[in-house]
Amino acid sequence: MSEAGGGRGSGSPVPQRAPWSLVAATAALCLVSATSVGTAVAAPMSREEKQKLGNQVLEMFDHAYGNYMEHAYPADELMPLTCRGRVRGQEPSRGDVDDALGKFSLTLIDSLDTLVVLNKTKEFEEAVRKVLRDVNLDNDVVVSVFETNIRVLGGLLGGHSLAIMLKEKGEYMQWYNDELLQMAKQLGYKLLPAFNTTSGLPYPRINLKFGIRKPEARTGTETDTCTACAGTLILEFAALSRFTGATIFEEYARKALDFLWEKRQRSSNLVGVTINIHTGDWVRKDSGVGAGIDSYYEYLLKAYVLLGDDSFLERFNTHYDAIMRYISQPPLLLDVHIHKPMLNARTWMDALLAFFPGLQVLKGDIRPAIETHEMLYQVIKKHNFLPEAFTTDFRVHWAQHPLRPEFAESTYFLYKATGDPYYLEVGKTLIENLNKYARVPCGFAAMKDVRTGSHEDRMDSFFLAEMFKYLYLLFADKEDIIFDIEDYIFTTEAHLLPLWLSTTNQSISKKNTTSEYTELDDSNFDWTCPNTQILFPNDPLYAQSIREPLKNVVDKSCPRGISRVREESFRSGAKPPLRARDFMATNPEHLEILKKMGVSLIHLKDGRVQLVQHAIQAASSIDAEDGLRFMQEMIELSSQQQKEQQLPPRAVQIVSHPFFGRVVLTAGPAQFGLDLSKHKETRGFVASSKPYNGCSELINPEAVMGKIALIQRGQCMFAEKARNIQNAGAIGGIVIDDNEGSSSDTAPLFQMAGDGKDTDDIKIPMLFLFSKEGSIILDAIREYEEVEVLLSDKAKDRAAILKDPEMENEEQPSSENDSQNQSAEQIISISQAVDLVDQESPEESSLNSHPESLSPADSDDAASLSPSEQTSNPTEDHETTSLDGECTDLDNQLQEQSETEEDSNPNVSWGKKVKPIDSILADWNEDIEAFEMMEKDEL
Repeated sequence: MSEAGGGRGSGSPVPQRAPWSLVAATAALCLVSATSVGTAVAAPMSREEKQKLGNQVLEMFDHAYGNYMEHAYPADELMPLTCRGRVRGQEPSRGDVDDALGKFSLTLIDSLDTLVVLNKTKEFEEAVRKVLRDVNLDNDVVVSVFETNIRVLGGLLGGHSLAIMLKEKGEYMQWYNDELLQMAKQLGYKLLPAFNTTSGLPYPRINLKFGIRKPEARTGTETDTCTACAGTLILEFAALSRFTGATIFEEYARKALDFLWEKRQRSSNLVGVTINIHTGDWVRKDSGVGAGIDSYYEYLLKAYVLLGDDSFLERFNTHYDAIMRYISQPPLLLDVHIHKPMLNARTWMDALLAFFPGLQVLKGDIRPAIETHEMLYQVIKKHNFLPEAFTTDFRVHWAQHPLRPEFAESTYFLYKATGDPYYLEVGKTLIENLNKYARVPCGFAAMKDVRTGSHEDRMDSFFLAEMFKYLYLLFADKEDIIFDIEDYIFTTEAHLLPLWLSTTNQSISKKNTTSEYTELDDSNFDWTCPNTQILFPNDPLYAQSIREPLKNVVDKSCPRGISRVREESFRSGAKPPLRARDFMATNPEHLEILKKMGVSLIHLKDGRVQLVQHAIQAASSIDAEDGLRFMQEMIELSSQQQKEQQLPPRAVQIVSHPFFGRVVLTAGPAQFGLDLSKHKETRGFVASSKPYNGCSELINPEAVMGKIALIQRGQCMFAEKARNIQNAGAIGGIVIDDNEGSSSDTAPLFQMAGDGKDTDDIKIPMLFLFSKEGSIILDAIREYEEVEVLLSDKAKDRAAILKDPEMENEEQPSSENDSQNQSAEQIISISQAVDLVDQESPEESSLNSHPESLSPADSDDAASLSPSEQTSNPTEDHETTSLDGECTDLDNQLQEQSETEEDSNPNVSWGKKVKPIDSILADWNEDIEAFEMMEKDEL
């Protein structure tokens, strides 16, 4: 998860405000009347079916939460594939993603108020006792201020809010005496040193024990932070001040928001992605509603709803007008440059913008919310999940999906606003996909690649904090919840804060600093109550009429054409721009055109030529757009050249008893042998070759005859191994890495190439597995002797596997539950490197690598031609590309996986909990029995 995307929540629909309320001007209340006029166009869903789906959500939460408590607690998060806890410093570093982990039982704290929403009050009371007994906030660990605020501080405040509510009801939490609030106050004071800057913007990271800038703190040298990181504090900090009476927290959060508002680009009213915390200069000048900015806009609107300060609403409306003017290109939301907002900054969108339709519902602007949500739903129907990033023609840009909840959130709010049962069906699809593709024996695993269905050993805390909360509320009726959800507002992590805080401990002066230097357009307030006629103009098919033109937008999409600015330029007779495919570095005319477009050539010492674009140096906005397109074309050209030499990942799926296709291992392909993407998959039992390295004629040909041979990497060429096992009669081969403990979680997987000779004689498929993945097959052989696998281009549906005649006599789980039992995949990530000749070869070529999560610093486009290094400077508004003929490993540039931190101050046991394969299989059997019981109970 990116620093600006940890959580994403939207305010509670229909918040009932105190008598002081000025909320007649806020769209949050518009949901009351909007729900009453929204006419369902889809077939209504019966209460029985809604209850069934709600109960299914409860069972899914129990599966995720129960496995965390059993196999991971007190660790911060669960690793669902290996059934153990993720402890900071004991696992390979994942970079910024690990900044959310502070050895404070993150998942438990993040799940507190979810337990109450799901009516699990006894479990909530027990969880609160565990937090008070076990959690230590004084650990020597560097954490993200943003993530710690929204997940831990927000989780403690949400837990406190519902604890006092339950205590007032008189049945539960009678012993509670504000202990969670005291922990929140302690954490708040630990975060305050981060604000010790001249601007008031906080440092992005802080050491929980030593603070900032001390030698032992190991932090405090950063200069940049993302806009959302600094602008997503006001709800939690203001709530802490209102709860405790300590005004300092709200004061610091307001100062940070005030500074961001002052630094907005005055002509466009947009903000950039990253900003220098000392000078206030924009470091990255692109602007959108996704990663890096998203929750800044969200908290402006919600700060008005919670605190009643008009200036927050005025600021939000000013920004919103700019968003709809420049960024919104229905149904798309595309980043632009803050100084030249008519110029698109990228050709792809990230998954975090899926929260925006929900925010538009709170604003009251329903039509674009419906349009963007429908576009996102079409992408999900194509890939089962929303990829981390996808292009404007809906191709996968980054293939990961860490089970983000933003789309479920927007689905919930659109249903509350329209009452359209269509959104219940959308929620049903989300439930089915989670159970079918993400469910594993020890929880739910993030998707490593939505195209192949491979998993990542990761279950983020926000999955429990947000996903199950929104899905349950989607199907719940008012009487299904033990308290009035409309008395609360959701934070960006979906934690609940009571609206009565608006009248409590109001000691902050509310000086309106907005209208002093901005002239507000009255149209900013058009979308406010009462607006039912605007939202639903007497047409029962209103929402459907908006969705209908978009239902095939993904399947029938074409790459977007030229921009409106360029189109006008063509009509005036301007010369067509220079295309990357036509560019020649020795052509003086081409060089002059590049200069006009703001693109410069830099000759490096090693003989390479580097292209760098500075949009602000272009002769005009049209030339700057041409330069951006030229750089993007150069990226595509480079990528295309690389793809001609590389193959996509493959899958090894264990199909024999008792696996039945549940275990899928992502494998590296070979550039020789049978192409599994063009031929039918290869299925057979596995057998180890002798010698195991496969570097000479096999002495056990009868053992591998008609089977898939297992061979060890090393000592000879891959092609030589393939020929030896083929001569022995093998129908396929799996090469297992000889580096014990290696895993694609921590190292790039290999694409095997030939030996420089003609490899047309190799007719069998060959795949590569790291040691960790290979050991799963070897352990299965030791346990069950005969193990059958399927070699294919991607994982096959279990229903098709179970229908195979060869499987008819095998013991099978109930076919009625296949869609939910699809889950126990042990997936390891696909490689981004090519190993040409095995370990002894010095020759390697690199594949493209994608970041593990959406990081604001990683979103600048960069490219290599022929191919080469990517270079980008996050401190400038530019695009960079290098020209040379050598291959460079990009993995080192995009992720650091060797860093670890020392484990310090453990108050509880942090040891790893590793489950053997027989225990995992036992869990699968329990899963099957549980689903059978669910079927029996008609859940």
